[in-house]
Amino acid sequence: MKILSFLLLFILTATLASAQVMLGESAKQIFASPQLKTEIGQHKTVAILPFAAKISYRKQPKNFNAEAHQEQEENLAKNIQASMYTYLLRKSKSYSVTFQDVEKTNILLKKAGMFGKLDEFTRQEIAEALSVDAVIGGKFDMEQTRSDGAAFATAVVFGGYAGKTGSGSLTMTINNGKDGELLWRFFKTMDDDFTSSTDDLVERMMRKVSRNFPYAI
Repeated sequence: MKILSFLLLFILTATLASAQVMLGESAKQIFASPQLKTEIGQHKTVAILPFAAKISYRKQPKNFNAEAHQEQEENLAKNIQASMYTYLLRKSKSYSVTFQDVEKTNILLKKAGMFGKLDEFTRQEIAEALSVDAVIGGKFDMEQTRSDGAAFATAVVFGGYAGKTGSGSLTMTINNGKDGELLWRFFKTMDDDFTSSTDDLVERMMRKVSRNFPYAI
């Protein structure tokens, strides 16, 4: 009886582990346009846009403040942009293009009246305003599962917290500058092991992206 129970437990554990692996694999989705290789071969300068960031809570924390929450999302969006630029700059020899300084990108977006409302403009219009050959954009959705949600969100934005706290998903896109067409899209769900800073978060993201990043030499 004990042997039978052990065998059943073993089979159940193996089945669940297999299901988790399949789920993890299915959670990554990549789209590449038929024109991708032709177009990126002509790209020289690429801009990284502020990512759209959304922080949600499975259970809204006590003393939730809508204005502070919006500020956290805006800071997270800019921090992801800056951290991604730092990561790509650090490994610049591995890429076939140069990346526009994000401070310059944001200044030009503000001068064009686009900053904070990128969804009101086409990617072609944005690329023209930035004088680049392509734009990298995307979004990061994060759901907080712990009860200390506000503290966690602040920590991820500004650093200083570690632990298993939530789940999220990353969408990253590359759009052609001359016509705004989508050339590449990467989607990946993230596990709940968030680390202590946005730099660490982006490092984890880019490790997942790097094997499929079109500009990699």
